[in-house]
Amino acid sequence: MKRSRPRSRAHSLKGRALVALLVMAGAVAIALTMPIRLGLDLRGGTQIVLETKSTATTEADRAATDRTVEVLRGRIDALGVAEPTIVRSGDNRVVVELPGVQDPKKAADVLGRTAQLTVHSVLGPAEAAGNDAENPSGTDAERVLPDESGQSLRLEAATLTGQDVKGADARFDQQGGAGWHVTVDFKDAGSDRWAEVTGEAACHPAGDPRRRVAIVLDNKIISSPQVDPAVACGAGIAGGSTQITGSFDDAEARELALLVKGGALPVPVKTIEQRTIGATLGDEAISAGAWAAVIGTALTGLFIIVAYRLMGALATVALLCYGVISYAALAAIGATLTLPGLAGFVLSIGMAVDANVLVFERAREEQAARTRPSTRSSLTAGFRGAFSAIADSNVTTLIAAALLFFLASGPVKGFGVTLGIGVLASMVSALVITRVLAEFAASRPSVFRRPHITGISTTGPVRDALLRRDPFLMRRPRRWLAACAVVLVAAGSGILVRGLDFGIEFTGGRLIEYSTATQVDADRARDALADAGFPRAVVQSSGDSDLTVRTEKLTNTEAETVTKVIGELGGGTEKVRDELIGPSLGAELRKDALIALGLALGAQLLYLAVRFRLLFGTAAVGALAHDVVILVGVFAWLGKPIDGVFLAALLTVIGYSVNDSVVLFDRIRELLGGKERKTAFARLTNQAILQTLPRTVNTGMGAVLILASLAVLADDSLTDFALALLIGVGVGTYSSVFTASPLAIEMYDRGSGSRPARRTGRTAEKKVPASRAERQEVP
Repeated sequence: MKRSRPRSRAHSLKGRALVALLVMAGAVAIALTMPIRLGLDLRGGTQIVLETKSTATTEADRAATDRTVEVLRGRIDALGVAEPTIVRSGDNRVVVELPGVQDPKKAADVLGRTAQLTVHSVLGPAEAAGNDAENPSGTDAERVLPDESGQSLRLEAATLTGQDVKGADARFDQQGGAGWHVTVDFKDAGSDRWAEVTGEAACHPAGDPRRRVAIVLDNKIISSPQVDPAVACGAGIAGGSTQITGSFDDAEARELALLVKGGALPVPVKTIEQRTIGATLGDEAISAGAWAAVIGTALTGLFIIVAYRLMGALATVALLCYGVISYAALAAIGATLTLPGLAGFVLSIGMAVDANVLVFERAREEQAARTRPSTRSSLTAGFRGAFSAIADSNVTTLIAAALLFFLASGPVKGFGVTLGIGVLASMVSALVITRVLAEFAASRPSVFRRPHITGISTTGPVRDALLRRDPFLMRRPRRWLAACAVVLVAAGSGILVRGLDFGIEFTGGRLIEYSTATQVDADRARDALADAGFPRAVVQSSGDSDLTVRTEKLTNTEAETVTKVIGELGGGTEKVRDELIGPSLGAELRKDALIALGLALGAQLLYLAVRFRLLFGTAAVGALAHDVVILVGVFAWLGKPIDGVFLAALLTVIGYSVNDSVVLFDRIRELLGGKERKTAFARLTNQAILQTLPRTVNTGMGAVLILASLAVLADDSLTDFALALLIGVGVGTYSSVFTASPLAIEMYDRGSGSRPARRTGRTAEKKVPASRAERQEVP
């Protein structure tokens, strides 16, 4: 039996190594062959200007145009275009900017279709298709339309419309050989009406045109099938679904499905302009952001190597592998990379350090707790002991990412994709690649003879200091809660006193387009406008020689100043367009994002309640709310804008805060189930804090080094992003210790009524070294 254990270890190591090689080979192949799509801020893209048109029943006013924006957003999401910009311009125009679209003409065609879906009973054949006067655009009148073969049919008024549709999917019929078709599912009321219209058609004999049901899209019959002879008269087709068949290829079927699912435009639209636009950020800003990312990543890797020596060097290699895997995954799914997304991607490398730090700190504890320790056995125990914390923290983050992806839209949905990919890649990096490299190195005789080079043979300076002093931080938890409340009120009052300065994405603003005599470099225009007092102005080249300036709402005097600045740069300058624009993050998108975020927090609370206890989940969510209010409040006091970049930073902070709390509560749960379960809860929580504090410090340092590089070296466009994350990381680090833990203690005491017992336990118990509680983990 003793010989079988090394052999099984060797087999498991070879298996993990094979998985790691396959994953990396696939990631490298994708990264080399599939370029990633760059966003509007990095490369620019295609701009399509649509104009809404009034009908006999609906006026193309501002409200109708706003509803059109939301329908178009759904279509663009379904097209797979990430990080678009969609704003209302004036009362009846919509400006759509799409990054990296392969076929702009096709995108314009899809966006411009009204997609008014109706279902009609067929009254019989007709002489010929009627003219427009005989075919009104409304749904409550009879009409004559040609079917797929050209035969004219007289149709009854519409029985169902697109509002009755619940969903639509493109599918391929492999068994029946019918090829591609679109399955349409109706809502409850629509399901009943579908059964009614098919039941009436079934009363006519087979072959009779009246046995057909016509499906019409934008006043054109796209399918008019006969009701199956097996359907009885009056019974109809139950189940509330139907198929639209035809000679579709996969692209046509998917396009039809997204049009049907997305719903009809409230008013028709017409494409009036289509042009190429430049990047919203200059070359210098992009270069500075890239250099800041490289330097920050290098500093983080250097810190890990200094802290964990050989194991740190191997973890740095694994983190580089993590970067390749994440990049390949983003390229494979066609994600769009923006500058904040790039910064978030680099930050995720810093946060991916967390899993490695958890493993190495557990291995240090195992090494200190054993007699005649083996580095490899300590590493194995470290991976085993840290697995539950890694799994729980990543599962809570994946829950949030999934809900943001399925329920939100726009940039919030894109953030969910990036977050989910980052979490999965982090687990592969830490639990497979790092483990293969670390166990292989630890099994080398040269390393076995020199355990000090591994970096895990000692407990580390932070843990040594804590073991010497053994501070009782949770002696008076209410004082910590009071201190947190003071900070919360001080920061949160900024929201009431100063208010929130919402950016142009939330409030809308003004769009001015200029035609200049000489071509103006967008970078020069940005710098000149910033010097003139418009640092937030978004400047893009448009077409051959035009320049577009998008700002917050301006007075007429301020607009004249902008025109004067551009005129000085471009010589003869003509104002082509000057319109008010609506928010790109409209009310519908904000509502969806808030609903998705609320459900994500609720799902995380439920998961933590199941995995731990309800009080732990409540404490974690309480600490999260504390972090969010402080971050928003500090930005209010500083007068910083609440814009799309801040939204990305806020979502990142939420994930970081929950992750910190989960790691701490996982250790408390472990102690509650071990030899320390009779210890007073406050003392036991204190032990968990001291045991996980080295991990908290080292993980925080990895993130801070990258963020500090972005804040100092990057352009102003990333400074606010880095500042928000620096505040969030700092607040999230202390709140997991001084907010979540005291909250858990207070709720535990209230639930068990054990405050007197806790005071007794405090004086009677002995000090327990941090590493002693870990002995039960290794068999």
